[in-house]
Amino acid sequence: MVEQTSPRMQSLLRSSVWFVASVLVLMASSTGLSRLLETGAPSVSLALDPLNVDALIGDITAELNQTNGGADLDGLAVKAGNALRFNVADARLYSLIGEIRYRQGEKDQAFELFDQARMLSKTEIHALQRSIDRSVETGDLVRAVAEIDILLRRWPDQFSAVATGWPAILSNPLGYGAVLAAISAEAPWRGKLFSTLGQNPQGLAAANRLLLDLARSPAPPTSNELSAVIDGYIRQKQYGSAYRLFLFSLSDAERKLGGYIFNGGFEPVHSGKPFDWVVHERSGLEITFAGSQDAGEGDRGATIRFLNTPVKNAALQQFIELPPGSYRMSLNASATNLKLPKDLFWSLRCADPSREIARFNIPEGTFNRRSLSLDFTIEPAACPIQLLRLETAAIAESWRFRYVGTLVMHKLSIERVSS
Repeated sequence: MVEQTSPRMQSLLRSSVWFVASVLVLMASSTGLSRLLETGAPSVSLALDPLNVDALIGDITAELNQTNGGADLDGLAVKAGNALRFNVADARLYSLIGEIRYRQGEKDQAFELFDQARMLSKTEIHALQRSIDRSVETGDLVRAVAEIDILLRRWPDQFSAVATGWPAILSNPLGYGAVLAAISAEAPWRGKLFSTLGQNPQGLAAANRLLLDLARSPAPPTSNELSAVIDGYIRQKQYGSAYRLFLFSLSDAERKLGGYIFNGGFEPVHSGKPFDWVVHERSGLEITFAGSQDAGEGDRGATIRFLNTPVKNAALQQFIELPPGSYRMSLNASATNLKLPKDLFWSLRCADPSREIARFNIPEGTFNRRSLSLDFTIEPAACPIQLLRLETAAIAESWRFRYVGTLVMHKLSIERVSS
């Protein structure tokens, strides 16, 4: 005979089930909320869920990062050590305890922990950074570069953390060789490397040497890498070095476009390097380059279509290097219904110190292959580098001054003339 549960017992059972379910829901809610807060508020997250290792790591890291250096290192070591008992394969905990030991002056033990962290995860970020520092300090630059390569492949946003060390690494033959090997193998950080070296006066010589060596490798320099170093030389007013690097970077086909103005026929091969044409994006016009293989006789050159809107500032430019002397700048151009409310002109300026040397205006209207020219002089020792720009005289983008029509510049050249 089965005994029936009394109503009171049934009520107690229902209450117990409800209580257990409520506790489980509360625990789940606390865990979920802890996860949400573990990045922005790790201490609150840890209070909600003491077993949240991510929150614990964030909390300890925040205390270690205090600028006043007042962290309780012994207490933090205990907290991290307790967590390690339940997370023995978490490389981050070994790395954190290693950092604590490092700050306590126990460097041998610290690096044992860093090495353990890297055995568990070769990309553990803090252990990697400390290992890189140690390799640089001990002069093991080949290992340092290998570790930097691992760091930057996994953590590309950490490039700035190692940026200041490049000149020292590259000044050492072994370090230089390791860097060259890495970027020859198309390391994904090589573009940032040249950008960084181009902005560092101490890095320009090494960057130049790397470019020369890469030119003989299966992974030659890109236009952006070359431009970064050429721009760096220009910023440092090393104009001769900038121009020599540009000339070195030219292919056999590009050398045929040389002259005082590079690619004065506007062949569609512009690289964007400072001594080549740099095309500025402007909303009021379109610029296209068309060479002999791409256009009919009347359209060869640079075609500028004005879109019946205001146009301000430069459209085209390139740096040039003219030695002192007398010159003639010539333009052969065609136009269709060209209306210019403010002047459109070629300007030749001394880039250092900045001042205008010459300008000539482009006429309005419709014409076919009209020749324009202007004579000018570069005074001795007055201007080591010049900037050639096509620009408008518009000061403000007023809709009263709308540029209309099409201009085709077939050939622009500078020739030396007898004074």
